[in-house]
Amino acid sequence: MTGFNLLVNIDWQTIVIQLINLFIQVLLFKKLLYKPVMNVLEKRQNLVDAPIKEAENAKKEALELKDQYEQSLAGASEEASRIIKEATTTANAKSEKIVNDAVAEAAAIKQQTEVEVEQQKKRAIAGAKEEIGSMAMGIASKVIGREITEDDHKDLVDEFILKVGE
Repeated sequence: MTGFNLLVNIDWQTIVIQLINLFIQVLLFKKLLYKPVMNVLEKRQNLVDAPIKEAENAKKEALELKDQYEQSLAGASEEASRIIKEATTTANAKSEKIVNDAVAEAAAIKQQTEVEVEQQKKRAIAGAKEEIGSMAMGIASKVIGREITEDDHKDLVDEFILKVGE
């Protein structure tokens, strides 16, 4: 069994040295390879994540801008409605004022025309009185054969107008 002992012989010194060697290799790999590889992987992950984060931020900004735009649009619509109502109210008030002013002006023109017609009527009556009076004086002087005084003339005209008025 001596040959069998050589094949299965356990050398504790070799095992300890190999374990120390393995431990040193793990420490060296961790120090020299693991951390730099992890740093490279982290940088790559950041390079991949950066555009995604930028896209998410851009999407958030776009949604915020959309909300602001919709609020501005709603505000603009309300403002436009208010301006249209004010303009309509102002236009109605102005049109009523214009119509009222035109009615008042027409009434004033009508009244002035009536006054002028009345004055022309009085002038026409006065002119007719004078003309009728002078005709009556001429006829009366021919009929009577004498000249009529101013007082006689006035009396005759008044009497004639009274008779014509009846």
